[in-house]
Amino acid sequence: MAYPTLAGPYGLRPINLVGGQVYAGQTRQIPIASGSATDIFYGDVVALNTAGTLEKVTTTDTASNVVGVFLGVTYVNPTTKQPTYAQFYDGPITGSTTFAYVQDDPDQLYQVAVCATGSTAISGLTRAAVGQNAALVQNSGNTLNGDSRVAVLNSTGTATTLPVRVIDVIPETTNTVGSYTEVVVKFNIGVHTYTTAAAVA
Repeated sequence: MAYPTLAGPYGLRPINLVGGQVYAGQTRQIPIASGSATDIFYGDVVALNTAGTLEKVTTTDTASNVVGVFLGVTYVNPTTKQPTYAQFYDGPITGSTTFAYVQDDPDQLYQVAVCATGSTAISGLTRAAVGQNAALVQNSGNTLNGDSRVAVLNSTGTATTLPVRVIDVIPETTNTVGSYTEVVVKFNIGVHTYTTAAAVA
């Protein structure tokens, strides 16, 4: 069966861990501040702030205090007072009971689509991208299904400030020009808050 053609980016999708360790779906619950107005979508890169709460990373070629990837949210509905589980955080939500589910393992590997700057059109990287660093492409999330549209940029570099390292390509996604439309990435040391000695600031 042919590999499905990508309609567009879908954020960062957890697969396995460095060294082939199994990803068992574990997450950490991290609070989102009451009244936080920025929407966060399934697959968005997220960071800790100095209040110890979660926020969406909106930068592209740099990032700091990254704690992982957002995988859903739970909160008490302020109107019905009932617990609610959602694919994305549709801010603002008031109250002290809003918790995000975050894949926060610094060894986590993610599958992600490749796009050009400011675009949701699928692009590609060659095998030469493996071992290089890459920027993120920050697109608005999909409010219909709650999925992120974040991707990685279709060019790489050696700057240590870039947020992710390309670990591998997805062989099945090679396109007609020999590039790969999806790759495997990991957060760089110094970007993920668990792998740097610098405190959240």
